[in-house]
Amino acid sequence: MVIKLRLFGRCRIYHDPVSPVLRAPAEIGWDAWFRTIDLVTPRKLKGRELLMRARGWWTVEPSDVAETIEQHGLLKVGEGGELMVECSDRKNVEALSLALSERFGKGVFLSP
Repeated sequence: MVIKLRLFGRCRIYHDPVSPVLRAPAEIGWDAWFRTIDLVTPRKLKGRELLMRARGWWTVEPSDVAETIEQHGLLKVGEGGELMVECSDRKNVEALSLALSERFGKGVFLSP
């Protein structure tokens, strides 16, 4: 059974829990030196990539959060674009919650 939880960090300015959400796929385009390329490729961000967008918004460093999470679960982007953590069982959820609390205090939150 996979357990999915939302990941939030404390906002640097207002100090309430916030989480990055992918509203639309990133659009990658191409420029060439000698010609115009009209190709635009939509691409969804992966969990770690979306988490890194929290840099500057959160009171903690997102790469440190990713490092801690990846010891206990997986970073994912949910169907609605929300940043999620997937854990294989309740034991990993409890270990992750403890690790986040010990390392970041009240700076990172998990929510069902």
